[in-house]
Amino acid sequence: MEDLHVGEETSEINTNSSTSSKRDDEENSCTEAEAASCSRDTVETKEKPLEQDDDKLSLITWNVDGLDGVQQARRARALCCYLTQYSPDVVFLQEIIQPFARFLHSCLAADYTIIEGGKEGYFTMMLLKKSSITLERSGIVAYPATHMMRNLLVARVLFKGQKFCLMTSHFESCKANAAERKRQLRLVMRRMSKAREDVTVLFGGDTNLRDAEVAEVGLPSDICDVWEQLGEPEHCRYTWDTEANTNREMRFKSRFRFDRVYLRPATMDRVPQLEPDSMALVGLEKLKCGRFTSDHWGVYCTFSAEWK
Repeated sequence: MEDLHVGEETSEINTNSSTSSKRDDEENSCTEAEAASCSRDTVETKEKPLEQDDDKLSLITWNVDGLDGVQQARRARALCCYLTQYSPDVVFLQEIIQPFARFLHSCLAADYTIIEGGKEGYFTMMLLKKSSITLERSGIVAYPATHMMRNLLVARVLFKGQKFCLMTSHFESCKANAAERKRQLRLVMRRMSKAREDVTVLFGGDTNLRDAEVAEVGLPSDICDVWEQLGEPEHCRYTWDTEANTNREMRFKSRFRFDRVYLRPATMDRVPQLEPDSMALVGLEKLKCGRFTSDHWGVYCTFSAEWK
């Protein structure tokens, strides 16, 4: 974990993403002109960010459903505005496509270091707030058996002088792919557990996991599910909820906690241990266009460091 295993399994990522692959703008695609106004606007919802505390680490993880072309520009603009308002230290995004990537760079690159988990199709992205997070290095870990272009994006960073390993992923989708999804979970858990004892490890992403699948794999004793650690708050239970979220027309309504955050605190003496403080869902109200920002709710977490 110390060297991110850069080599056959991992490739280096250039955080300065190229925009040379621009394509003709379509009716619903994201445009840089819209990005220019994002920082001046507020999100078109009634939601308000939680109060910020400079002593805490804040994180948002969100599957932004970039593959949905309906009202794509408005949804991308709302995403940028959410991130501007909440101003989290760390952002994990899944299902990014190139128009979204270009839009996010235009809107947020001044304040965030942006790392992409791919270039083709759809991919993950990590945003690190420049004023609080120092990027040391990053890389991509392949899932050998994936059929859906999935991988693990990893970054070694410093936050207030402390070492962190940040991870995000979009696990294999659909009920039929449970076996591959569990393999991906095992790989992530192994890497989290093997991190050096002076490193705090945070994973967040769209896992597509069902509770029974997690029970079959099991979590290592040193890793906690942040939602469970916080007492399983009911208001954060379902991150993919087709009863409340109408972006997708579903014959059968489904409610799952697909989007999860896992924490492995540092264990070395004289190193502060990260503890979960709060969790909330974001993106819960419809935009003026009648759509939600994504078919997933975003998950917003805060953490504090405690000396043992």
